[in-house]
Amino acid sequence: MTTVNDLLSLLVLEKISNTEFNGVSKTIGSPIVFGGQVLAQAINAASRTITNHRVLHSMHSYFLEAGNLELPITYNVSIVRDGGSFSVRRVTAHQKERTIFILSASFHKKEAGYDHQIVMKPGLKQPENLLGWTDILQQFGDYLPKSLKAFFEIERPVEFKPTEIVNPLDKKDLPPFSDVWFKLKGDAKNLDLATKQQILTYISDYNILSSVLYPHASKAHWGNTQTASLDHSMWYFRDFDFDDWLLYSMESPSASNARGFARGNIFTREGKLIASVAQEGLMRPIIK
Repeated sequence: MTTVNDLLSLLVLEKISNTEFNGVSKTIGSPIVFGGQVLAQAINAASRTITNHRVLHSMHSYFLEAGNLELPITYNVSIVRDGGSFSVRRVTAHQKERTIFILSASFHKKEAGYDHQIVMKPGLKQPENLLGWTDILQQFGDYLPKSLKAFFEIERPVEFKPTEIVNPLDKKDLPPFSDVWFKLKGDAKNLDLATKQQILTYISDYNILSSVLYPHASKAHWGNTQTASLDHSMWYFRDFDFDDWLLYSMESPSASNARGFARGNIFTREGKLIASVAQEGLMRPIIK
């Protein structure tokens, strides 16, 4: 996948019935299905059962088993409730007889109300002055660990630019914070809000667990730590566009019991808060 059109062809599911949909998978460099793909495809399935123009405002999900890249994924949607203001959907994802994922999503009719938000960090480096993953591969590819180089070599429909580049060879513990600018490749204009939310959901599963590893970077890295997303929640606050860079600002308040917790906020360049994310992941040291 190299552009937003490639991503949309992955996220928009084949309709089997009014409440059943099929999807395929594309690797992002991992031998299993990317969690962000399943999240976004499940949101696509749920959204297509909404016929009253309500807008997705939150979702909560659990990853139950690793997905097989070679098998299609079937998404079954349960219409839990259509109330006066909110509609709730439950989505179950299957591969053959295995349930690999469950999600609940809530949609809200448009209403006026109070408005406030936290502010974006001041003084962050702007994306024009930063190296992206593509630049890092071109400039430092020969010096990167083999697994990390292979990950960067996968073509993606999104460009990521971290505000600080962490040297994986520098064994030093770091603060549990990470800020990454991101932008879609290709023409992302004239997308409806539901589609933009699905794309944002896909991207939200990138980078977030890095902040959990940073405080343990003197001894822990992706090569000696078993990681997996366990759950993922997201709240959608305001409309936005993909025509400029967006900022994903992440932090990890805690890690314990072979699990790490991270949360993040997604802002426009102007500082409008458009979504918040929370995820707990498996962070199990590999004992050799």
